[in-house]
Amino acid sequence: MTHIKKIATAAAVSLLLTGCGLYDKYEQKTDAPTDVFGSTLGSSVTKSDTSLGQLSWREFFTDPLLQQLIEQVLANNTDLNSARIAVEKSEASLKMAKMAYLPSLYFSPQGTVAKFDDNPWSKTYSLPLQLSVDVDVFGSITNKKRASQAVLLQAQIREEAIRANLISTTAQQYYMLQLLDRQLAILTMTDSLWNASLETQKTLWENGKSYSTAVNQMESSYLNIKTQIVDTRRNIRATENAICRLLATSPQHIERKNWGYSANPNHPEYETGQRMFDTQFLKIGVPATLLELRPDIRMANHAMEEAFYNTQAARAAFFPTITLNGTAGWTNSAGSMVIDPGKLLLSAVGQLTQPIFARGKLKANLKINQLTQEDLQKKYVQTVIDAGNQVNEAMADCETAREKHQYYHRQVQVLYDAYTGTHELMDNGKANYLEVLTAQESLLNSQLSEAANMYKGAQAVIALYIALGGGTK
Repeated sequence: MTHIKKIATAAAVSLLLTGCGLYDKYEQKTDAPTDVFGSTLGSSVTKSDTSLGQLSWREFFTDPLLQQLIEQVLANNTDLNSARIAVEKSEASLKMAKMAYLPSLYFSPQGTVAKFDDNPWSKTYSLPLQLSVDVDVFGSITNKKRASQAVLLQAQIREEAIRANLISTTAQQYYMLQLLDRQLAILTMTDSLWNASLETQKTLWENGKSYSTAVNQMESSYLNIKTQIVDTRRNIRATENAICRLLATSPQHIERKNWGYSANPNHPEYETGQRMFDTQFLKIGVPATLLELRPDIRMANHAMEEAFYNTQAARAAFFPTITLNGTAGWTNSAGSMVIDPGKLLLSAVGQLTQPIFARGKLKANLKINQLTQEDLQKKYVQTVIDAGNQVNEAMADCETAREKHQYYHRQVQVLYDAYTGTHELMDNGKANYLEVLTAQESLLNSQLSEAANMYKGAQAVIALYIALGGGTK
């Protein structure tokens, strides 16, 4: 035991003399750009105590049917379940890394039967318990444990990122269904109106007040509406099937509210997708706190942390390893003597192993880990830049959809008046079929464009919410 104490003392002294900081903890020191959102977004950034990204997804998506759909997706989705399993694997790896501090204990009974010349058979046995302890003098075990902790954190954050992506995708598909329902309603209403126009044109032709070409043109436009209705119904089925894939279930009908449903009775103007019209709702908070919410930023930080501890462990590999071994058990073999029935045997061994020449493996491993650290630091900066770009793009899309909405809304109003006026003139024989066709098609296109712009606005708000780190809780 005296020799073991000397070995441990010498190792501790050498550690103090090296001063290499093998037990240092990771600190994030990589500088990132300060104006990550860009100068054009400066007027939109507000110093608020809360951020859009801090809202839970249940606070952000207030439609009960959408909430129920998201809950089902989060419970059943295969990708998210795989992410949960990955977290459990990382937890098991961390537990194993922590157990490395503890001694290993083995029970290894042995028995031998031997005979030499004419001597009688000799029987020997040993029933030992073997104990082995790795002394973490130079931080190898500690750094590996800390690296495992960083891996676990990355797995947990990756699960959050997948959850946020699923929430975003589910909401966008839900709003797409509402848009398609709205477009189908517009087309169905147009089908009825254009059918009336066609019948009027046929009556005028039968009375000699129009030509057959006018009837044919009107009927062609009417049939085009029929094909658009068929396409829209097919798109509805395709979107429902896409949601079912997220749900990991067979194709089925997806329940949803009608387009224009107001989730907030105190603010009926906040219809589906119209949150981009509320400038107060679009406060994005203080930039410094925003980036901390994003899963990719946090994951990039923990990746640097993992690389830091791997580098520390690679440095520790250059120093000696100390192992303490002990054996206790019953044996009837003591050297060259065979004792019957047996006696208690105790032994203790201390071993110090100092690498001298490892064919360049230790130096190469250290260099690789150092380069990995450098690479991850640059990727972290790029991740921050990409995050600011995504916020800038989403905010610009919100502002564009909000600005265009007033124009589309007014355009629908004036084109509807133009259509009804032109139709009345045609009924009185004062307008030809081309004027009516032009008015009808312009009105339809404007109505469909207004609905599509509303969906783009909803997409933009969802994208902003996710870009600010929303949907992870």
